[in-house]
Amino acid sequence: MGPLHPDDTGRLRTHLQRVPDPRSRCGRWYPLAGLLLICACAVVSGARTVTEITEWGQRATTTVLERLGIRRHLPGRRRAPCHATLTRLLAALDGDALDAAIGAYLAERGHTAVGATGSAPRPAIAVDGKALSGSAHRQQRHRHLLSAVTHGLAVTLAQREVGAKTNETAAFRPLLQPLDLAGTVVTFDALHSVKDQVRWLVQEKEAHCIAVIKGNQPTASAQLKALPWEQIPVAHTVSGTGHGRRESRAVKTMAIAANLGGIAFPEARLALRIHRRRQESGKRQTRETVYAVTSLDTHQASPADLGGYVRGHWGIENASHHVRDVVFAEDASTVHTGNAPRAMAALRDLAIGRLRLLGADNIAKTTRAIRDAPEHALWIWGITDSPHLPGT
Repeated sequence: MGPLHPDDTGRLRTHLQRVPDPRSRCGRWYPLAGLLLICACAVVSGARTVTEITEWGQRATTTVLERLGIRRHLPGRRRAPCHATLTRLLAALDGDALDAAIGAYLAERGHTAVGATGSAPRPAIAVDGKALSGSAHRQQRHRHLLSAVTHGLAVTLAQREVGAKTNETAAFRPLLQPLDLAGTVVTFDALHSVKDQVRWLVQEKEAHCIAVIKGNQPTASAQLKALPWEQIPVAHTVSGTGHGRRESRAVKTMAIAANLGGIAFPEARLALRIHRRRQESGKRQTRETVYAVTSLDTHQASPADLGGYVRGHWGIENASHHVRDVVFAEDASTVHTGNAPRAMAALRDLAIGRLRLLGADNIAKTTRAIRDAPEHALWIWGITDSPHLPGT
């Protein structure tokens, strides 16, 4: 992984200190930032459960605990928090505040990485939801989270919990409202292709969007399919192999303003038709045609760019959701009390985002490499500028 940025030391602690402490002042011994730093260090070391976070703290040396801000007890030595302390804390935490602090930290680090390495002139953010399957308990349904994740590195910038009596659409605006989206391309699936939300995104947030159009917008869907696509040549093709399958995509674009009547969907400048072919080993070839509209003009994005944005949207599944499930066993986690499921998901997003910003291309291998060396986790979070602490 790459070296730490010179201004990175101590930044995570600063952001975590903004999370309100839900505990009573009576009997409070451990500082909240110290406890959250223990959780962050444990999760980036591969901890999947509260029990494993507790065990990481018990393995940590006095020097490590001191760097994390853990106070001395009366006998003169530092002790890591017990399982009950961490369980009660995670269940009582303000989920919105924790996600806001983590998102601000990752966004700040992401801007530093962009400035250092350079990037495409128009960044993209994918909005997608994920169910925490193991959080269901008795009559309580599983928790559901909606996230805003950058294309490419897959860093989670914001996250909101979807209420039991609502759906992802209601959480769309609250999720994106705090983010600076000016000039950014926002991608989402057909569920969020809602006219009022697209107007708000383009007009108020000054962002661009690519909206997939399906049956929930029947008029716009029929109009897109009726366009003379047969007369339009393929503007961009791409193919690739991997995971036992071969895929190819052909992209056609059409300026909507040139068609009489336009499209019954706001802020639509271009219409897209993406034809996908997939051939899996030992199976028949499948074909799928997807229609979408975008607020981008022809001079703002090429057909290759548009196809890349659409394909990049689904990178959130492989680079974020899949890693949370496979590396951190999120779907197998049975944590269900209070806000603990959401807090654990936020800590996993924090660990994945931080490792990706440092250049780790294999999250599982990286967590294994630092699992038995607590001092390395401190270097990951910029708590120390050296991966080897003296006296550890």
